[in-house]
Amino acid sequence: MILPLEVLSPGAADPGLTRVGDAVASGGGFLNCVQPLGPVCRERGLNIPGWSGAWEPDDVMTLDEIKACLLKAGLLIKSEARLGNGTGAQLRLQDGAIVNCFDNGNYNVQGKQAAVVEGVLGVGANAGVSVGAGVVPSSKVFVVYGHDTDARHQLEATLRRWGLDPVILDQLPSEGATLIEKLESYYPNVGFGVVLATPDDVAYPNGKEDQRAFRARQNVVLELGMLLAHLGRRRVAILLRDQDKMERPSDIQGLIYIPFKTDIAKEAGLLLAKEMVAQGYRIDVAKI
Repeated sequence: MILPLEVLSPGAADPGLTRVGDAVASGGGFLNCVQPLGPVCRERGLNIPGWSGAWEPDDVMTLDEIKACLLKAGLLIKSEARLGNGTGAQLRLQDGAIVNCFDNGNYNVQGKQAAVVEGVLGVGANAGVSVGAGVVPSSKVFVVYGHDTDARHQLEATLRRWGLDPVILDQLPSEGATLIEKLESYYPNVGFGVVLATPDDVAYPNGKEDQRAFRARQNVVLELGMLLAHLGRRRVAILLRDQDKMERPSDIQGLIYIPFKTDIAKEAGLLLAKEMVAQGYRIDVAKI
């Protein structure tokens, strides 16, 4: 953990406090603490900003790393806002917990279910606990689509029949936001993404028109990349229409591709439901 010098003064030079790496003595210097500070700090009553004292402050995490851990465990973020003092961001979870994420990499957890959240983030008595298997993800499923409205309507109807809530951008208020801002605002509250890769465009390498192939719209490829970054590849499924004619949006190995031709529910429904159930969703087999 990295601690400001002023936090530990005047005891920073006390060998009984901690062993330290190199310290920058000028203004705003930091100590790189390679030994746990918890017991000594509690004994001496030291107050470390951004640390609740519930764990040894030997790790730091960025805001994105914390959000990724929460999402992987099925803990959904209700809101995100900057702290009033400008030192970081505050995440409010749907289960009532609050995670304060400081710009220096420190974080603390408050409110309901704090112990569970600390365990997910690798701190406290429950460190290392994974709650993903026991937590039902959000019912919201992000849908990425191109120009194939028939396929989009089929997918929407299928998800709603399963008791899920498809998030479709053109059905949501823009509130003056750009497309990218709308995407970013809705991503934190979805637990899975389904990408409709349909043959909307035709393309070929420059000078090689004989290699013409259908491909998905470029906005679909962009949104696919954003979903993979936010959710991870296990929580994103790509429904590929007419795969024999289609150029895949990505040659990255390990992505979930589910082919279909005309009927999403009959041809892709079972495989899609299987992938979602593996990520904690509860889908009634009778509705597939």
